[in-house]
Amino acid sequence: MSDDVLAELGQATQAYQAAVEDFDREAARLLGVNGTDQRCLELLITAGELTPRELARQLNLTTGSVTVMLDRLEKLDLLARAPHPTDRRKVTVRVTECGARRALDLMTPLIEEGGREVAAKYSAEQLALVVDFLRTVTDIQRRHVDRLRDQPSPPGRKQR
Repeated sequence: MSDDVLAELGQATQAYQAAVEDFDREAARLLGVNGTDQRCLELLITAGELTPRELARQLNLTTGSVTVMLDRLEKLDLLARAPHPTDRRKVTVRVTECGARRALDLMTPLIEEGGREVAAKYSAEQLALVVDFLRTVTDIQRRHVDRLRDQPSPPGRKQR
C-alpha cells in the first residue's frame, strides 16, 4: 500500500474526528452540559442504564466526580437514578424521557441524512468493509487510550 494512500486516509480520519468533536461540542452546548456530561448521556442512551461505578470506569472519573455530574444532570431532568433491580445497595442511572427527546432531536437529522446519503452512495459490500475498518481503528484507538491512561499525569496535575 502506498504511503500517499495512508497519509490521505490519516488526514480524512482526522477531519472526520474533528467534525464529530465539533458536533458533540455543539450538542453539549445546546443541552446546557459540558463534554463529559454529554459523553455520559451518550453512554446511557446506548446502554439503556448503567451504575455510577460503570460510568466512572467508562469515563475514567472518580466515583465522587460521577456523583457530582449525576446530581447536575438530574437537576436538568436529563437523567434519573433508581434502585438497582437486584442489589439494594446500588442504583442505576438512565436518561429521562425529556433527556432522550432533547438528545435525539439534535442527533436524528444527522442520523437520517447520513443514512440516506451513505446508502445512496455505497453498496452493502462496501459498507461492510467500512464497518470492519471502523471496528479495527476503534480497537486500536481504545488500546492507545488505555496506554495513555496508564501513564502518570504531569507534576502538579491531579491523577484520576
